[in-house]
Amino acid sequence: MTNVPKHNGDCSDDAYDGLTFEVIEEEDTHEGQRIKRRGIYLWPNLITTAALLSGFYSIISSMDGQFIHAIYAIFLAALFDGLDGRVARAIGAQSAFGEQFDSLSDLIAFGLAPAILMYSWSLHGLGRIGLACCFVYTACAAFRLARFNVQIGVVDKRYFIGVASPLAAILVICLVWVSRDYSYVFHVKELSTQIGYAIFMVVVGLLMISNMKYYSFKQMDRKRVPFVVMLPVVLILAAMTYNIPVGILVVASIYALSGIVTTFLARKKVT
Repeated sequence: MTNVPKHNGDCSDDAYDGLTFEVIEEEDTHEGQRIKRRGIYLWPNLITTAALLSGFYSIISSMDGQFIHAIYAIFLAALFDGLDGRVARAIGAQSAFGEQFDSLSDLIAFGLAPAILMYSWSLHGLGRIGLACCFVYTACAAFRLARFNVQIGVVDKRYFIGVASPLAAILVICLVWVSRDYSYVFHVKELSTQIGYAIFMVVVGLLMISNMKYYSFKQMDRKRVPFVVMLPVVLILAAMTYNIPVGILVVASIYALSGIVTTFLARKKVT
């Protein structure tokens, strides 16, 4: 007779039979013991899969020339990316598998999809130079996500080190969106405009792997603030509704530049 695996949460090497797809990872119990568990948490990983699907759809849309669909898909991926972590923390379903899966999804949705969007939109006109600049952006996104993974539990959760990949993606897609809406200003086939886009992609990529600190707002999830704080938030949202792509691009750009100010003030305190 063959041995039947026990269903107490422990898993042996016999569980890897080579025929089925299974995930086995170690977890710490409340008693301080380290045990192996089989399977994954459903809801957070379903949301992450939806983000991955959105990134994949954005790539296909960019290749088909449906740029507005590609833009919306990346926005949707950013929404799912912000939701999966909160759901995992709310139901106590955080896991190492979920963290790695989330990073791989982010690389597709925020590292690869925006680069293909920009290349398909304009930078293909620069040939290999445009291709190289888009690759720099994608490579920097991969570097940033890898660095984030190895620094989990080490860095101050109040700050991101370097621009977060979803924000970098939003900067890229909003620039394409604004360029599309104001085609009489942004002549995407002109060499000067294409060079500007190429520089933009490299700069945003370098911001992702920089050591500049950006406030993460994670500490504000359950923190009370004065009611008057809602006033500027309402005013900003009202201004953004006048022209949504321009408003998002301006707010995202201000946040991206805020890291320079934060880093400068931090160094000034040290000196």
